[in-house]
Amino acid sequence: MNERTDGRHETTSGPFFATNFFVWPFIAAAAAGDTLAAQAGEMARALSWSPPASPRPARLDWCSPNRVRLELSTMDLRDFSTAEATREVPVLVCAPFALHCATIADLAPGHSLVETLARHGCRRLFLTDWRSATAEMRFLTIDSYLAELNVAIDEVGAPVDLVGLCQGGWMALVYAARFPNKVRKLVLAGAPIDIAAAASRLSVAAQNLPLSVFDQLTRLGDGRLQGRHALELWEPALQSDEVAAALQVAPGELSRRPMLRDRFALWSASTLDLPGAFYHQSVLWLFKENRLAQGRFVALGRQIDLGAVRHPLFLLAAQGDRVAPTEQLMAVRRLVGTRPHDIESVVEPGNHLSLFVGAITLRGAWSRAARWLAASSAATSLAA
Repeated sequence: MNERTDGRHETTSGPFFATNFFVWPFIAAAAAGDTLAAQAGEMARALSWSPPASPRPARLDWCSPNRVRLELSTMDLRDFSTAEATREVPVLVCAPFALHCATIADLAPGHSLVETLARHGCRRLFLTDWRSATAEMRFLTIDSYLAELNVAIDEVGAPVDLVGLCQGGWMALVYAARFPNKVRKLVLAGAPIDIAAAASRLSVAAQNLPLSVFDQLTRLGDGRLQGRHALELWEPALQSDEVAAALQVAPGELSRRPMLRDRFALWSASTLDLPGAFYHQSVLWLFKENRLAQGRFVALGRQIDLGAVRHPLFLLAAQGDRVAPTEQLMAVRRLVGTRPHDIESVVEPGNHLSLFVGAITLRGAWSRAARWLAASSAATSLAA
């Protein structure tokens, strides 16, 4: 890691503000279970310091051809379909709406989930390209995003196959429970569902840090969580070997593949801002109170009963996932009403990011998931 004169550190994943290295010890202490009540004020003061403003990095272009099918206030609905007049059930990728852009699903050739799904039979393919929150969006809630997800699904034609990635996974699961007749199959990858099933760095820190710390972040962003502050709170800088592990390439290969290295760096540096109301609910409902697993999550006016989810499921986790440990996702099997023989479970070597951009995981588990989705797709659509 090279020092720079402008107060930043240079890493393989792009510029990373030096504040991260001041704030991170507090997060590490929280993840270790230490009490932070006495340090909460110092934590808030650390987060309130902002480095000099710098231009936002250019947004990473999409790797695969697509068009915007629908423009909504929260997202662009992107259409990657390879055939216009097909009868297959549409596949909708519910991308994460957390720190980074949805291009995590289409990073580069050989590291693209979109490419893998299309190659293995998902010919009607769509994706939620979430917008970075503006000041006018600061009061949008989880319901706001579920409502527009519902509009997107009506646009492409229900029932759909939902593919939920990380945070998009719990949103997809909530949607399937709320509108069971609009979903045919469900794929969840690296999704935190039952926070009590296993501790993670993120979940333990969320439980130990006062909620006021999280709300302070939104006050700094005039009612929004600024993506760069979220990175300062949650992520230490990625080193070169960690990037290679995520991409599942040999460490020395990155130097020989500058396009791949640069695309990952640009994706990592491009952050999204979240509405403060959405962020507050996510931290409180999911990570502090575990409402979804406990049956206390309310979405669009109804209490969510995961037992109402009887759809075929494909669950994909990573052994080394420190963001959404395997147990947090695999708890779905005992929470839903799906018959056990209709649930596919795969645990891959790797880490959280390798679930979405790892070359080996895409060639193996995701190719299998794509064929599972494509199976009987046309017949189901005709029957509907």
